[in-house]
Amino acid sequence: MTADVRKSDSENPPPPPSGPEAIKAVPVRHYGRYVSALIAIAALAAIIYAFGQGNVKWDTVPEYFFDDRILRGVGQTLLLTVLAMLIGVSGGVLLAVMRMSRNPVTSSIAWFYIWFFRGTPVLVQLFVWFNLGLVFDTINLGPIYKDEWSDFMTPLLTALLGLGLNEAAYMAEICRAGLLSVDEGQTEASHALGMSHAKTLRRIVIPQAMRVIVPPTGNEVINMLKTTSLVAAVQYTELFRYAQDIGQVSGAPVEMYFTAAAWYLIMTSILSVGQYYLERYYARGSSRTLPQTPLQKIKRNLLALGRSKGDMA
Repeated sequence: MTADVRKSDSENPPPPPSGPEAIKAVPVRHYGRYVSALIAIAALAAIIYAFGQGNVKWDTVPEYFFDDRILRGVGQTLLLTVLAMLIGVSGGVLLAVMRMSRNPVTSSIAWFYIWFFRGTPVLVQLFVWFNLGLVFDTINLGPIYKDEWSDFMTPLLTALLGLGLNEAAYMAEICRAGLLSVDEGQTEASHALGMSHAKTLRRIVIPQAMRVIVPPTGNEVINMLKTTSLVAAVQYTELFRYAQDIGQVSGAPVEMYFTAAAWYLIMTSILSVGQYYLERYYARGSSRTLPQTPLQKIKRNLLALGRSKGDMA
């Protein structure tokens, strides 16, 4: 009987498996994520509750949010940011080239400028420019220009000099880092082809250095927009100064500070989006795959969520 069974098994072997057995994957439980999420939600709820206990006139914020003075302050803030950054970027490029020069005089001047303006606070520099009229009655540039100091040093000029000259020191180091990131062989090859030093910088070095210069420059623009609030101390009327004045007259100073903060958040958010796309543009020559745009990320997350729901069904 046993021999017959063995014989039948050898004559009729079991069919081979159709495929490899499916692996039963058990997802890892990240309990720390749930705990941290609960802590964050609890902290946010506590902050909202704490602010809700105060005597804050929240209806004042939408009432003055689009006030003509606030909108004028937003425009003045943006104008001051653009002009100060133009001074800072142009001065920073010039100082970076001077710092990298083999001429000891020009490199020493650039080093001293950067050392001085990075080592002193912006607010102190603003007050120095604003109060120079106490020691100078007139400004005399010979046949070029001569006028009373009080007429010459307006609040706008004070703000531009204080912010722009300080920013030039920081942009100089950013530009210098970008220029040094370009391989020296690029410069040597362009000189071997007969290109001048200026043309080499303009056509070879600077385009390649932009991918290093752009990200920190975007951060400096955002930082400059927020730093413009300091010029209220030198009588220049921008967003923060207008919010202060309205708050003193309306009797709601804290609410007007909230209004100004909301406008700063809106402007910095818009600048952050612009910085993202600018970085993405200059990353084309250095990255195989470009980073996804916010819309692409949203679409990817929605598709992944749809697939997970389909798998669960």
